[in-house]
Amino acid sequence: MPEFRRAIHSEGFCRGCRSVGESVCMAAEFDEPRDAMRRTRLANERTYLAWWRTGLTTFAVSFGAGRLVPELSRGPRWPFQFIGVAFAIVGVAFVTYGYVRHREVEAALSRGQYTGLANRAAVVFACAGALLGVATMLLVLLHTT
Repeated sequence: MPEFRRAIHSEGFCRGCRSVGESVCMAAEFDEPRDAMRRTRLANERTYLAWWRTGLTTFAVSFGAGRLVPELSRGPRWPFQFIGVAFAIVGVAFVTYGYVRHREVEAALSRGQYTGLANRAAVVFACAGALLGVATMLLVLLHTT
């Protein structure tokens, strides 16, 4: 919660609230660099939670593909189980990398630096998602009931 101070207008203009014509105003006192750091750390926390949400969603897809769909369909179960396990592995990777990434960003912020998403990680997640998407699509198209 920002602290407020009373500011007396000089020559009818207050630098704190930018109002004109008032004799007294309430102007916020805050430290801009500290506030920016706070916002950045909170954004990092939200991003970490987004990695978790993505991992949890992937676990749900894993369970659906590996357990529920084979129960509802006729035919071999192993392709669905294989896709389910693959989705679970990607879910574990999301949760694990989310933690690693969170720690990297926190360390960089403590040093006053920035660290971007590693290109290798982006490529790995993109390839895993594309491969799982194509495999799921093929399984849906080629599976006989």
